Amino acid sequence: MVATNVKAETMSLMDKRTAIEAEMNAIIERLSQPGGPGLSGNLVDSEGFPRTDIDIPVVRAERRRLAELRNDHKEITEKINPNIQILHAARLGNKSSPLKSSGNDDGSNTQTSSVINVVASASSQNVLLSHSPSFMDVDIVVSIPFATVDEIADASPAAEDGLQLGDQIVKFGNVEAGDNLPQRLAFESQSNLGCAIPVVIMRQGALISLTVTPRTWQGRGLLGCHFRIL
Repeated sequence: MVATNVKAETMSLMDKRTAIEAEMNAIIERLSQPGGPGLSGNLVDSEGFPRTDIDIPVVRAERRRLAELRNDHKEITEKINPNIQILHAARLGNKSSPLKSSGNDDGSNTQTSSVINVVASASSQNVLLSHSPSFMDVDIVVSIPFATVDEIADASPAAEDGLQLGDQIVKFGNVEAGDNLPQRLAFESQSNLGCAIPVVIMRQGALISLTVTPRTWQGRGLLGCHFRIL
């Protein structure tokens, strides 16, 4: 019962996080449009006067909202991670004991239906569940993005290799979630100059695998994009 409640809570949290990510991506796309102020660009011109080509109150409001969403996203992710550990522990504990059949066909069908419903719900949230007759006997692998592509230049290596604005980075070569991510991402690019780096991204709720090759080009950096750490 405890694991079942944790599962339901985790699914609810993932739904909330997906909604937050969608709103964040929409704000990032609006702010990063050609001629836009970006996420941190100046709101005044070269002479120090307010820019007349943008709606400054709206930009400020969207930046504030984005900051709020980042905090909410971090809090929800911090709640999801221990729940996943609890579910893994429950699965391992359940495997150590043989399953007992109740001999009730109706009950078995209901239980199997519950598992199918959970799998169907989880698939849209990038949660992979191994099918099992036991509702408790599940193996959950959650792909948690640690960075978002919030800036990308046209004709850059990143753009030519398939990265898009708003893509969320789940794995970048040997880099996954953890500490010192900006430094590790930079090192991964620099140490693989001219070599393809396997990348796993989340785009519109789907996991996508691709490769990017850091290389010199006419613009700045080896990739021509910027990763915002989540």
